[in-house]
Amino acid sequence: MTVSRFHGSSALAWAVGTGLSLLAATAAAATAAAADFDPRRHDATRALVGELAEKGIERDWLERVMGEAAFQQGVLDAMAGAAERRLRWDEYRRIFLQPERIHRGVTFIEAHRDAFRRAEAEYGVPPEVIAAIIGVETSYGRFTGRHRVLDSLATLAFHHPTRGDFFRGELGAFLEITHEQGVEPGELQGSYAGAMGYPQFIPTSYRAYAVDFDDDGIRDLWTNPVDAIGSVGNYFAEHGWRAGEPLYHEAEGPAPPPADIDFNRAARPPAVPAAALADAGLEVPEGLAEEHRLLPVSLEDGEQNWRYVLGEHNFYVITRYNHSHLYAMAVIELAEAIADARALDAHWLEAVSRVAEEAP
Repeated sequence: MTVSRFHGSSALAWAVGTGLSLLAATAAAATAAAADFDPRRHDATRALVGELAEKGIERDWLERVMGEAAFQQGVLDAMAGAAERRLRWDEYRRIFLQPERIHRGVTFIEAHRDAFRRAEAEYGVPPEVIAAIIGVETSYGRFTGRHRVLDSLATLAFHHPTRGDFFRGELGAFLEITHEQGVEPGELQGSYAGAMGYPQFIPTSYRAYAVDFDDDGIRDLWTNPVDAIGSVGNYFAEHGWRAGEPLYHEAEGPAPPPADIDFNRAARPPAVPAAALADAGLEVPEGLAEEHRLLPVSLEDGEQNWRYVLGEHNFYVITRYNHSHLYAMAVIELAEAIADARALDAHWLEAVSRVAEEAP
């Protein structure tokens, strides 16, 4: 047992003095955090305020809002540990392919049947794919984030070590959107990366692709699932979705993956010819031309068991939403599970049988 060496009034004086010092330090840290992005003391924030004021946003409004933004170290920490960077496919899949999420996907489509029907007619994207995006992102609007978007974007804009310029643009877009729609920026919550609403659009995507799908005069992705459904469809259409085309082919192949094939490059369009995949030992489906370009994906389960998927153009379009092959596979498998639960023939998902039937 440790016995204090302080006694009587000396101990009290030490404790009070230490406590006051800690309180003072905490208060100072809190004040510094609150003032971290105050344009009166932060040159980079002041420059952004000036740019947005030139676009017609009231300077007083901008200065007040940015004066309320606070640095969040947890945002930077979360950016460094994203699940797509640290999990195997089997671990990642378990997060999203659960019976409850599948069931909620079915009920979400049924609850908004007209919006999904219109989105497919206008944008060519099947309901199950749109629902799977929203299901993976926020479990159909149930979990839209717990970080203040203003804090996240300010932190990333001015403190991210490599992508500050990108997030500065997102912060500017966020301020423009909230000002235009009369929303108080400090009241909105989202992901640690500043993504918002049912579909987790970052602000520049919100500005570019959000649609007023129920014609009420407002593009509201925070609380309006109908606008979210139309906006996801529009996002895919604007990124080149090809209606009725498949997403992928299953393929057999050697273990481990052939070293001369560039797997899992989801950030670029399909680039590997079918002939090169066949030469490397993968069983490419019959009916594909030798020069047909694919996006090869290798998925490992932790026990040296490998699964191969050959992504088509629409697979790549899904990765425009999140540049991860794991993300695309989670969306595809959730969409397939929702379609199965709805007892539908999801011909747009896996292409092996259809290509074989169409082969000359």
